[in-house]
Amino acid sequence: MTSQNKSEASPIKVGLRCKCPTCQKGHLFKAYLKVADYCDHCGADFLQEDSGDGAAPFIMIIVGIAVAFLAVYTELIYEPPYWLHFILWVPLSLILTLGLLQPLKGVMINIQFHHNTREIVDQDLDD
Repeated sequence: MTSQNKSEASPIKVGLRCKCPTCQKGHLFKAYLKVADYCDHCGADFLQEDSGDGAAPFIMIIVGIAVAFLAVYTELIYEPPYWLHFILWVPLSLILTLGLLQPLKGVMINIQFHHNTREIVDQDLDD
């Protein structure tokens, strides 16, 4: 990727929308977590882009803090039975986790694309 392809838009905003880091119009994913090979709008190459498990720690922190706060708050104010906690917090944890996976993976890929990490890796392999 050359500097002429680098977008001026925030990689975080573009990544949260799961859009192409180059044109901000094409789709970054072809399936839920499967990165497209190329942008369907501008043809940018995503074959070497991979966020790995980079989004997982952020999701665990965000969801963990939110659900723990809500569970403790609910316990202190309403004192519901434990089965109600289970019914409330397990589905909420799953929904938040699955809902954040794709946008945060998109952010990780957009940040990598923005900072040319692919070129750095290619240069290290050539040395």
